[in-house]
Amino acid sequence: MRHAEKLTLAVLAIGVLSASGTLTSAAQASSTARASEQRQTLVHDGVKRSYVIHAPDESAQNKGRVPLVLVLHGGGGNAANAERMTGFSEKADSEGFIVVYPEGMSRFRDRLLTWNAGHCCGYAMLNRVDDTGFIRTLIDTLIKDYPVDPQRVYVTGMSNGGMMAHRLGRELPDRIAAIAPVVATVFGDEKKPQQAVSAIMLNGMQDTSVPHAGGSPGGRFAGAWDGTLAKPALDQVTFWSGVNGCKPDAAAGTAGQDHGPYLYWQSNCPAGLGVELYLVKNTGHAWPGGQRGSLRGNDPGSSVKATDLIWSFFQAHRKQ
Repeated sequence: MRHAEKLTLAVLAIGVLSASGTLTSAAQASSTARASEQRQTLVHDGVKRSYVIHAPDESAQNKGRVPLVLVLHGGGGNAANAERMTGFSEKADSEGFIVVYPEGMSRFRDRLLTWNAGHCCGYAMLNRVDDTGFIRTLIDTLIKDYPVDPQRVYVTGMSNGGMMAHRLGRELPDRIAAIAPVVATVFGDEKKPQQAVSAIMLNGMQDTSVPHAGGSPGGRFAGAWDGTLAKPALDQVTFWSGVNGCKPDAAAGTAGQDHGPYLYWQSNCPAGLGVELYLVKNTGHAWPGGQRGSLRGNDPGSSVKATDLIWSFFQAHRKQ
């Protein structure tokens, strides 16, 4: 097996989600009583890219422009995995926002999809796929076609998707108000964006695939990365605090505020901005509080509910 193929297969250990099941929507569109859901495509760089959009019903949309949340699947996952695992569609229905599940790229069409987050992962990284350009075009398309508030565009994602959320925050700061990487990392060579982007991060202290203490990736297929060592989870706070002009959490120091199930850092930021980190003690490489039904990538027993925390954070931070 060639090295490139090994790297493509290796994404299975980096945020891979269950590939079982089919998308809620059909090839073009379907609807439910509470919301409409559609699989759509756009062409970027001459390649057809896919995403699933879950929009609130017309009564919610008639209230004016609404927030947009992009949810990026983990390495090897897809839109269906991300939707089932996070429960963001149910959150969108109850809160009245639009959620979109973009899909990465793969040499296997709709399987083993990955994002080019720079140092990870697999096919997208090796082929230098322009995922930032795809997401930029997607956001602009959604703002044009749906009642999206341009000041309330948010991105979250797990693992490889979380790393991509970091990259999008750096490279699309004019379009994104806040990001929420889950079980992700930074690598120390990131360039600071010219605009502020609020950030909330969640990492598992039992995670061996993306270790919260930094270093080499773990798991059976750690070769999905390019070999660059991950920085400790707290470095995410340092990076985004520097971007946003925030001061460190002096009370927490390097140990964090102990809240029982998790350690917590909250930087002292200028008004309207925020940087927070949750280190969940009993969670591994998983979405804390993830919905049951995903064979991997979920942690339904966690007392920390990532989706609830992320949405509350997004609500409090719009584009400056």
